[in-house]
Amino acid sequence: MSTVTVLNPATAVPITEVSQASVEETDALIARAQAAFPAWRDLAPGERARLLRSFAAVVDAHLEELALLEVANAGHTLGNARWEAGNVRDVLNYYSAAPERLFGRQIPVPGGIDVTFREPLGVVGVIVPWNFPMPIAGWGFAPALAAGNTVVLKPAELTPLTAIRLGELALEAGLPEGVFTVIPGKGSVVGERFVTHPGVRKVCFTGSTEVGKRIMAGCADQVKRLTLELGGKSANIVFADADVAKAAATAPYAVFDNAGQDCCARSRILVQRSAYDEFMAGLETAVKALRVADPASPDSEMGPLVSAQQRDSVARYLDGAEAVITGSVPGDASFADGFWLPPTVVVAEDTRAPVWREEVFGPLVAVLPFDDEADAVRLANDTEYGLSGSIFTRDVGRALRVARAVEAGNLSVNSHSSVRYWTPFGGFKQSGLGRELGPEAPNAFTEEKNVFIAHD
Repeated sequence: MSTVTVLNPATAVPITEVSQASVEETDALIARAQAAFPAWRDLAPGERARLLRSFAAVVDAHLEELALLEVANAGHTLGNARWEAGNVRDVLNYYSAAPERLFGRQIPVPGGIDVTFREPLGVVGVIVPWNFPMPIAGWGFAPALAAGNTVVLKPAELTPLTAIRLGELALEAGLPEGVFTVIPGKGSVVGERFVTHPGVRKVCFTGSTEVGKRIMAGCADQVKRLTLELGGKSANIVFADADVAKAAATAPYAVFDNAGQDCCARSRILVQRSAYDEFMAGLETAVKALRVADPASPDSEMGPLVSAQQRDSVARYLDGAEAVITGSVPGDASFADGFWLPPTVVVAEDTRAPVWREEVFGPLVAVLPFDDEADAVRLANDTEYGLSGSIFTRDVGRALRVARAVEAGNLSVNSHSSVRYWTPFGGFKQSGLGRELGPEAPNAFTEEKNVFIAHD
């Protein structure tokens, strides 16, 4: 049996060894999920809801444990990790009401009556990335379970620890064996088997666009349903009529949260030319003030990158770029071997440059001035991605016009927050396929069945 050494990104010190499932082990666990499906599907909606609320309560009782585990395994700041563990609890509570929401329809027809039913798919495979191991897992498994499916979940090789613990807590909460199963392993083994196994009827993948395309092609072979939440290169658009001081002060949190390892990161900042100097002065103050420190410290605002490979990948984008603002990293010797990079701002001289066009996935943001509204929309849409973005303006009409014109699935006005578990989430263009979260999310894990009943 192969294992992976899990490291603490802040120090590069090993935490533990995690066994990696083989194809044969993956098949056995999928078979167990298949065997558990009929009873879970047939459970009374109120009883399924009760078990999900019990799961939420057990997660709530272990919030600090889960948060500290994420700090150590993923390098997330303690404040973020506490929020992330709480998000799993909240998502479970929210979707615990979904079994009662899976309504069918009555359709008038001649000669009888026509009704529809929402039927669960069966086994759902959820493939989780390393950047937000807990929330993204919950966004997949909670609505899938609520809709009556069983779930097999593959965490990222780098960050499996909280997923493994959530699997244990599900059993503690009373979920039957096989209903929610965590399978650590390589993407090329476990993730690939989710795609090729005929017993897995849907795959939810969050990760890179490159891998998402391969999963989409693989699912086509079985006409297997899938949801893809992929990459992003989102724009933060600041108009001169905005509260420029607020826009500059909050911009670091829109891109440097989780050390920039966020598919929704606003890693391109577009500033109207007449407000450019004021914005850049405020941005410099905000970046310099950002607390990059031991992620276990309650006042840390940014931690390390997840791995040496990710750090080096981000650092390559700085070659030849003009860094106009550079933040700090911890100076303590105990963090010398960790995977740290300072928050950095560069000026985009060429919109063809990789730092402007590619998903950097690190604490690096590029800034470019624009002239007018049409110019801002043109530059924002000049990308293959379309996941998220922000618009800062005091003009409500402009906010609505630009929001409609920008080709992105999740936008915010005068804020950098646009993702909530009770509203739809998904991307345009090469940022994704399908919408998740929100009150309709459980329907994404069901098939609509139509039944005609004759009068005679």
